[in-house]
Amino acid sequence: MSAIALDTPVRYTPAVEEVQPDEAATIAQLNETFDVVLDTTARDYGHAVRAVHAKAHAIIEGTLTIDADLPPELAQGLFSSPGEHKVLMRISTNPGDILDDAISLPRGMAIKVFDVDGERLPGAEGRTQDFIMVNGNVFQAKSADKFLGNLKLLASTTDKAEGGKKVLSAALRGVTSALGAVGVESATLNTLGGAPNVDPLGETYYSATPFRYGDHIAKFSLVPVAPGLKERTGAIIDTAGDRDAIRHTVRDELRSIAGEWEFRVQLARDLERQPVEDATVEWDEEEAPFIRVATIRAAPQDSWDDARVGEVNEHLRFSIWTGLAAHQPLGNINRARRDTYRHSADYRARVNGCPIHEPA
Repeated sequence: MSAIALDTPVRYTPAVEEVQPDEAATIAQLNETFDVVLDTTARDYGHAVRAVHAKAHAIIEGTLTIDADLPPELAQGLFSSPGEHKVLMRISTNPGDILDDAISLPRGMAIKVFDVDGERLPGAEGRTQDFIMVNGNVFQAKSADKFLGNLKLLASTTDKAEGGKKVLSAALRGVTSALGAVGVESATLNTLGGAPNVDPLGETYYSATPFRYGDHIAKFSLVPVAPGLKERTGAIIDTAGDRDAIRHTVRDELRSIAGEWEFRVQLARDLERQPVEDATVEWDEEEAPFIRVATIRAAPQDSWDDARVGEVNEHLRFSIWTGLAAHQPLGNINRARRDTYRHSADYRARVNGCPIHEPA
């Protein structure tokens, strides 16, 4: 651990955020663009699905155990006292349409922690804390207006022929592999279909964007530590002839694997080097290390139990703005996500005639 990593973590104040005057207009355009995706997929499927991460691959039930005797800077918010909480975990890929798994895209991990008490974020219902992560440690766009441009491109490809997407994905995987050989990773290429078609159980997931962590500022990660999960790190899933190969592979694996992941926190120590407003900047782990604050464990189970899948996919939403004020999302990208997540959930509720709710 470097000397920089031993410095005192940055204290949170509202001044760490720099709200831009055009953010409301950008958010309105984001919602309009998401509506293109939502309208198209609802028409195709006869049923509204999520605007992003529409295709789930597994729904896992587990327990989050918060570490005892955490130092003061880590004993914050949800993690301020040891204890156990039920969790639901949803593994997905990021488009708003439900594609053949041969079109390889970044993996997502959404976590809902139950029975969480404390001051809530504005509009946050219930007693849950949500964490939403992807298997990449930076966001694809610096700001919401830049993300809007990417989203318009993705919206224009919604409902287009899967055959062409498969060819493009295979070509982009080749480009990504070549870049990886020289130590370069492109979040944009991954988002367009160039991500390696890896087993999601072996992946490390990141919040990618920063959050308030009580008195401090942090990013989060979820790291597989069970031997059965670590064996799957980097494993490529064969999708030939099976459009739901990821679901089937994960389901088979989790019937016998006891899952265990470490939930880790990366505290910002220098806002110049670990900025709040630019989510494309990687926070160097030598300067700001990830440290475990909790463990999630899941017994072997059926990860595609019909009742559980139906409840999570149809009745629940995951949002970074569902949770404690102590874990307020920070930065331009996160501020934009507050309204767009709710917009997508409200659309699903309206079109499907099925209320979206937080568990009691």
